[in-house]
Amino acid sequence: MKKGVRVLVGTKKGAFVLRSDEGRAKWEVSGPFFGGWEIYHAKGSPADPDRIYASQSTGWFGQLIQRSDDGGRSFSPVGNEFPYDGVAGTHQWYDGTPHPWEFARVWHLEPAQSDPNTVYAGVEDAALFKSTDGGTSWQELSGLRLHGSGPFWQPGAGGLCLHTILLHPTKPDRITVAISSAGSFRTDDGGRSWRPINRGLRSEQIPDPTAEVGHCVHHIAMHPKHPDVLFMQKHWDVMRSDDGGDSWREISGNLPSDFGFVIDVHAHEPETLYVVPIKSDSEHFPPDGRLRVYRSRSGGNDWEPLTKGLPQEHCYVNVMRDAMAVDRLDECGVYFGTTGGQVYVSRNGGDSWTAIVQSLPAVLSVEVQTLD
Repeated sequence: MKKGVRVLVGTKKGAFVLRSDEGRAKWEVSGPFFGGWEIYHAKGSPADPDRIYASQSTGWFGQLIQRSDDGGRSFSPVGNEFPYDGVAGTHQWYDGTPHPWEFARVWHLEPAQSDPNTVYAGVEDAALFKSTDGGTSWQELSGLRLHGSGPFWQPGAGGLCLHTILLHPTKPDRITVAISSAGSFRTDDGGRSWRPINRGLRSEQIPDPTAEVGHCVHHIAMHPKHPDVLFMQKHWDVMRSDDGGDSWREISGNLPSDFGFVIDVHAHEPETLYVVPIKSDSEHFPPDGRLRVYRSRSGGNDWEPLTKGLPQEHCYVNVMRDAMAVDRLDECGVYFGTTGGQVYVSRNGGDSWTAIVQSLPAVLSVEVQTLD
């Protein structure tokens, strides 16, 4: 297999696969796959780079899981029954009234590190599923929705979505998830039981700003060599935990805005972080119309704007929660996609940026496979 990268891009009107060698200067673009469908997420297996899972959704035809066994050259639908295990009950809606649990779409797919046939799916409404047969069948890890706080979970603006799944690299029974807008939860027994891990979070938009649940977490990132250090972009505030989520502290520092959706970590520097500040929760575009990625080389608080190659006037795009990723080449590449249809790459850890493509549909997710 030729050394290089494969970038999986999910958009509002299909999936695209971008391929390049290790120079990352020239790109082959294929797609759209599933044209006209929303692709909330596509991700490849770390154990088998030819195995890719994709979440395909539309308001007309519902939700499908697609699987590729040839590195994204072709896809086929796999088992698409997600039983809620008979778990009944309700959660709260915006006005506090009870709302039955529903299945709307799959927001995030997380393949296991060592087995290409094991994959987790985070769905709306706020449930976690697991497949051990390549997506042919799914079982809900229902202990999450059965948590005592479940009836009090309320949706964020995008729905009651489970959008982040972190698998601990050395503790196979530890899984960390994030739900908008319930907060973060962790299991240490493979999903049988869960507990909230939101101590230190503060959200002025809820009745009790320091409540155990109810926080609108947008994304959580982890470096695999330091799995107990977690970085969070919240609905206001960038946060850090050094104890696996047991406690959090703010690291927003000198950011021009601490509202945003994405956060990621450099592949070789566990204390180098990236965020994309957005003006506010009502104005989803960069401050001053200038698209800037901010980098901290110190694990937070001290941030520098990265602007070379990015539009610095009249830019009013957003960057969604799963739309940033990094590769593992010797000089780490950083990638992100925008709601304006651009996908950018930095071949030097963020120092400068180049647009791979300019006019895709609005980008919902970006994932990178390093082929070596």
